[in-house]
Amino acid sequence: MSDEPLTRATLEHFPLPRLADGDKESKGRILILAGSRQVPGAALLCATAAMRAGAGKLQIATGASIAVQVGVAMPEAMVVGLDEHREGQLVPRAVGELEMLAADADAIVAGPGLANGKVGAKIADVLLQADAALALDAALLHELKPGREPRASLPILLPHAGELSSLLDCSEAEVDRDSLGCGRRAAERYGALVLVKGVTSHVVTPGGRAWAYHGGAAGLGVSGSGDVLAGIVGGLLARGAEPLTALLWAVLLHGEAGESLSRKIGAVGFLARELPGELPALLSR
Repeated sequence: MSDEPLTRATLEHFPLPRLADGDKESKGRILILAGSRQVPGAALLCATAAMRAGAGKLQIATGASIAVQVGVAMPEAMVVGLDEHREGQLVPRAVGELEMLAADADAIVAGPGLANGKVGAKIADVLLQADAALALDAALLHELKPGREPRASLPILLPHAGELSSLLDCSEAEVDRDSLGCGRRAAERYGALVLVKGVTSHVVTPGGRAWAYHGGAAGLGVSGSGDVLAGIVGGLLARGAEPLTALLWAVLLHGEAGESLSRKIGAVGFLARELPGELPALLSR
């Protein structure tokens, strides 16, 4: 089964829901679990992108040691500081806090910049049991177990090659040789939508349908770019987009934001933090 091109014309078949008139609640509540002492900025990049993509109400859960700093840097957010070990990893009681936060969210993005820890598997399990639309990235991808019961909406997995090899218990070389095939295996194994990132990115469904995105810019290969992509996915989910619609749009918008900055700044040298600012104009098209 071959893949289909992902273009603006493709998205005509996957329209975003119209934004309702009303307060922030009407535009969706998003919970972002992200950041650590080593990379606190991951939470900010993800959250900024989510808001630029149209989410209405923002909540960030992150380590207690950086919560105040994140709140000052992102005044639009309610920030919850989760209990940590001395090394900065989340402790078991943080799982219960997250469960309560997840119950009140329309969409959840979890994993960007999160410190690996012993409770990662429990966190992933709790979030997968929540009713909210869900996108998992980075550290939490190493904690997933196949064969789970289906959830109300398909989870979205956002692995790079190393994380995809972990999901499949294979080598990165195998992923490099057949990224689309590996994406299909992961989507079927975990009952999830999978984005296989690369020069050509692939969006794959559990049934094997796939789209290839050939756009973007060389400058997108930079620290923090994946955190922005995860935030775009979450923002669109919070607005009420179905998971596949949100993922397809996010991949194209992320690539078009890179193309836009390439024209303004240069093919390389722009920063991940500059990508979210391009989104409102791209969405208005």
